[in-house]
Amino acid sequence: MLIEIRDLVKVYRMGDNDVRALDGVAVGVEHGEFVAIMGPSGSGKSTLMNLIGCLDTPTSGTYRLNDQEVSRLNDDELARIRNREIGFVFQTFNLLSRTSALENVEVPLVYAGVPRAERRQRATEMLAMVGLGDRMHHQPNELSGGQRQRVAVARALVNRPSLLLADEPTGNLDSRTGEEIMQLFDDLNRAGNTIVLVTHEEDIAAHASRTIRLRDGRIVEEKAVEA
Repeated sequence: MLIEIRDLVKVYRMGDNDVRALDGVAVGVEHGEFVAIMGPSGSGKSTLMNLIGCLDTPTSGTYRLNDQEVSRLNDDELARIRNREIGFVFQTFNLLSRTSALENVEVPLVYAGVPRAERRQRATEMLAMVGLGDRMHHQPNELSGGQRQRVAVARALVNRPSLLLADEPTGNLDSRTGEEIMQLFDDLNRAGNTIVLVTHEEDIAAHASRTIRLRDGRIVEEKAVEA
């Protein structure tokens, strides 16, 4: 099991009130799965994504990632886990604007202390894998939205993470380009990558093998997606 979450609770202090963003969530994700997390605004899906991505810590409950208990780690330890175990793909791409596609993909390897020659080789291989071998020296403003998201996917995978986390990855793309990005995710999953995707769109979630629906901080439905 790659992800084991039990009785996860996250409480935020809002003025004089406590808001339970997550209220006893239990989730397991196997290696190689493709899981979509769905729910209306305020359901807790972004909070759950942040906890799975080690961007936040729970109020109570446990979270194990690759057999390591991460719910009690400090900020420095969480940062190391994020860089080693998790690749992130965001709705807004989050690319460095005055930097080439190749240099953008290299960024996680810089933080990991990988030597320059190896960084360049691995980043080049990843851009070729996502179909951008001929665009690696272009800056983000010279790329289409779909191409920028492919750069973001290459960057997320360059450290060979255990888990690919995608937060509304097609939200800023037109429907045709969004479908192309989802086909890329399908290919990555078939190649063995574990993917957890947050989306509010049914057609995007249909690419996953399982959907988890949240409402008011609780899981209200969990089912396999019919092929």
